[in-house]
Order: sequence, then C-alpha cells, then structure tokens
Amino acid sequence: MTWPATTTAAHVDAVRPAREKGADVRGYLAWSFLDDFEWGHGYGPRFGLVRVGYRTQRRVPKQSAIRYREMIKNDRDG
Repeated sequence: MTWPATTTAAHVDAVRPAREKGADVRGYLAWSFLDDFEWGHGYGPRFGLVRVGYRTQRRVPKQSAIRYREMIKNDRDG
C-alpha cells in the first residue's frame, strides 16, 4: 500500500473550504515524512512522503512530497 500524491492533495484541498468559512486552521501535517515500520503491518504500508530503501537507507522524495511542496508554495504565494 502506498500513499499517493492525489490523497495528499485531496486532504489539503478539503481544508480550504473550512478556512474560507472561518475555521482556525493554522497548518497541515502529513501523517508520516518517511516510510517507516508499523507495528500492525510491518514494513508493508508505505505512506511517507519520502520513500526509504530499508536495505540501503536511501531516501527518495515521492510524487506526494513534490506535490505537497507545490501546494505549500502556491498557498503561501497566494
């Protein structure tokens, strides 16, 4: 299982209407920055913004990280 870029975008997009209606939303936190070990599922689910090569420990930003960066920049820039 992976956490696709569209899921991150959908979650952030869902906050926008709430902010427009006056909700005091001061930020959005991604569930996990890095792929990690989950006690209930082991190393199988990969929902971090950055893919971790468990054998090599190499970190590679996923499309969701790139999309999240774009959304933050666009929201900040207006």
